[in-house]
Formats: sequence, structure tokens, C-alpha cells
Amino acid sequence: MNISDQLSITARDFAAKTAYIFQDQETTYQQLDGAVTRFASGLRKIGLQEGDHVALMLGNSPHFVIGMYGALRSGLTVIPINPLYTPDELTYILMNGDVKAVITMDLFIEKFEKIDAYLPMMEHYIVAETSDVARKSALQNKMIAFTDVVETGSLQEQFPIIDDDDVAVILYTSGTTGNPKGAMLTHRNLYSNAKDSADYLGIQTSDKVIAALPMFHVFCLTVSLNAPLMNGGTVIIVPKFSPAEVFRLAIKWQATVFAGVPTMYNYLLQAGELHKEDLRSLRLCISGGASMPVALLQQFEATFDCIVSEGFGLSEASPVTCFNPLDKPRKPGSIGQNIVNVENKVVDEFGEEVEVGQVGELIVRGPNVMKGYYKMPEETEHALRDGWLYTGDMARMDEEGYFYIVDRKKDMILVGGYNVYPREVEEVLYRHPNVTEVAVIGVPDPNVGEAVQAFVVLKEDGAFEEELLAYSRERLAKYKVPSSIHLIDELPKNTTGKILRRNLREKIVQS
Repeated sequence: MNISDQLSITARDFAAKTAYIFQDQETTYQQLDGAVTRFASGLRKIGLQEGDHVALMLGNSPHFVIGMYGALRSGLTVIPINPLYTPDELTYILMNGDVKAVITMDLFIEKFEKIDAYLPMMEHYIVAETSDVARKSALQNKMIAFTDVVETGSLQEQFPIIDDDDVAVILYTSGTTGNPKGAMLTHRNLYSNAKDSADYLGIQTSDKVIAALPMFHVFCLTVSLNAPLMNGGTVIIVPKFSPAEVFRLAIKWQATVFAGVPTMYNYLLQAGELHKEDLRSLRLCISGGASMPVALLQQFEATFDCIVSEGFGLSEASPVTCFNPLDKPRKPGSIGQNIVNVENKVVDEFGEEVEVGQVGELIVRGPNVMKGYYKMPEETEHALRDGWLYTGDMARMDEEGYFYIVDRKKDMILVGGYNVYPREVEEVLYRHPNVTEVAVIGVPDPNVGEAVQAFVVLKEDGAFEEELLAYSRERLAKYKVPSSIHLIDELPKNTTGKILRRNLREKIVQS
């Protein structure tokens, strides 16, 4: 089974039921499934064949839902991309991912104009039009309107039989090497995690799930989008998160489930006293993407009288591995227990399970675990061992099988739920002609969880903080750009020359 076939089954059983709400307009399962089939057929008519790779760079919209499900139905592999990425970041992913077509918005077409000459495999830009921007583009010869693809498609198209082990999605995640790694998720991975998460969280046909997280992010993709569509629920699509819009939609449509990162809960809480009754229809709030401070969780629950279930996941696991159960005591600070069909374990450096309460590396196995990293056999061999996915996160388990994350992957920074690896930012700053050394760390930030800060040693006077920040903004997505840059004479190191990041963090605290 795969998510595209399951959508057709749901549409057959609940044809007239609302599948999603966008800009206060309802679309039924029958209408959605028909649009998906036509789009899938249209993709084949423009020459895309089973196994081809197509990138999806869209905001939260019906175009994303139809584009992804349609591509999967036609046997293509989908690569979701953050629209905030710079041309340099896009070029690497599109080249490494062997992408032949991009589904995007006309508002983003300027980015592709800058890099198309470096993309010899690129055949099509399928554009969701919102203005006249696309009609003036230099890429006219490769462009086709999203609506034209749908309209040329047929409801009687014969699609290829999809194997459960075929790669459905490649999610690019930052790596310590500096280049993103493409986690290959199969159709079995996507379907099992969406269905198991939906069943574990009790998502039913009566549920209306607010999708305010970015859809390109695997947390939203599985929990806020695929999970409700697997069980006949309704997705309330929020183009861009804002507390006011979440409150408005929750009231108007009587939403029952909200999923977000801790930063979102913090923003909702800040407006809490004025909107205490606005979320009364919610039966469940889901938190992930970063550890939620216990004080925030307790304050949110007390203000809005709604249970918050914290969980854990990673792209390589499609992503969910744990959630706090709904039928047992929920433990603040814990990521919960194994979800259905997924097993977590804490092991030592030899792969042996540690005793209850002891800290070790969290490893995972189940039908949700990725096939491997695209074109990276060594990284795959390191991450997947004896059927287990080694997460790199340090954790412990209590006597009742609840897991607790003790520390994050080495040096990783979590900005508003997004992973930022210091090495990736360092590599950019190192390319500045006047930078001789650089170290990047994360520091606590009340608004986004953590902020990126850089310590730089210059070759000679000349490059100032604002110049380096501007240099970073041109080459990094907004959330990866350092919030501040500290110019220092020398980075602290140990006797082997390793930079002591702990000393840099202490320097920030002392200042």
C-alpha cells in the first residue's frame, strides 16, 4: 500500500467529505483525488517517466498536495525543497538529486533563472501562477502552467504499478560534512508512518487538523497532511503561520488537532489571555521538531485546557518514532513511547542495549526507516547497521518505556524547529577572502529556541560584522544566517587543535 492508493480508497469511501480547507474554501476527497489523477496523467503527457525525479518547491497550498500526490501516483520520486533556500543551496540539491522537473510558484522563478544554466538535466518548470511574473521569465521555453498540466490530464490514465520499496521521496537534511544528505524514503516508509501515526494519535474522519507547519518539512508532511488523509480527516491548510490566523481558523472550522514546534506554542501562549476560548475545540496538540520546555508545555495546557503530546522523529525515520500516548499518563519532558510498529532502543558505543535509566545513543527500527542516503553508500552504512537506524541523539529510557532526549546530535542547532549544522554555516563564512578561522554555535533564544552565533578570526582588518552577515544572507537560508558575529583574535582549542565550542558558549554566557 502507498499514500496515493490510500487517498483513492478514502475518496471512494468518503467522496463528498471535505479533504482540505484552503482560504476558507472546502474541497472534497472526490475532487482532490480527481485533481491528483489528472495531474499525474499530465506529468506523463509532458514526458516524465516512472523513476524520474521532480522537485517540489511550494508554500502550503493545494498545489503542494496535488503536486506531491500526483507525482507519486505517476511513479515519480519527489524532492521537497524549502522555498527559503538560496540559489547556491538549490543548485546543489537539484544537481545531486538528478532533478528533471520542478513544481514551483511563479514568485520563485527568479531563483531558477539564476541557476538554470548549471542544471543540464532540467526539462520543465511547472509553475503555479499567481501573477504576471512567469510570463516575463527567460525560462519560457521550459515553463508550463500547473493548471495546464491538470487540464491536459485524463481520469482514465493507466499508471505504473508502484512497488512498496520504490523510493517515493528524497528529503535533503544537513550533514556534518557540510553538504546536505538525501534520505530516501520508500512508499512503504511514507505510508506506514502516516497510518501508524494517525492510528496512534486517534485521528478519525471527524478530525480537522490545522497544517501550519511548512509542508516541505517532514513533520508537517506526515503528521499534519498525510496522517489525516489516510484516515478520512480534514486538513486545514495555513499558508503561513500566524497566531491570529490559527485562532481564527480554529474557531471558524472547529479544529480538533494542531501540530507545531515549541516556538509556535510560545507565540500562541503570548496571546493566550485574549484567546483562551479560541482553541476550546482542540482535543489534541502535537509538539515536535525540538524539545519543548516543560514550563511552556504546562503553561500552554493551563491556558488553553488542551493536552499537548510531545513526540520525536527524524527525516530518516519518515519521521515519527515516539509519541506520548493518549491512553496512558503523559510525562512532561519525555518524547513518549514507541508508536505502533516502531521500536526504539538506547545502546552503548558497541550497539548493546544499556540498562534502564542509563544514557546512550537512540536507535530505531521499523517499516518507517529510510532505504539509505542517495548516492552516499558510506554514510548509509554508518547510519544503518543490522537493521537499525542510528540517530546520533543521546537518550535514556525509564522503567515504563518512556524515552527522554538528553542531548542533541553533536553540535546541531535547532532554530524554530529547523536543523542547522554549524559546519554548513562555517563553510560559507570560510569562503570569505578575509576569514581565517570560524566556529559556529547555538545559544538559547526565547523566540526560536536557539540562535546561530559565529566566532570569526580575520586575516587582516577590513571585514566587519555587517559585511559578514550580508555575505551569509546571500548564501544561506534565512534561518541559518547567524544572529550575530563575534570578531575575536583566536579560537579556543585543546592540545590537538580541536576547537572548544564549550568555551565559546561560556564566553556568551559571561558576556
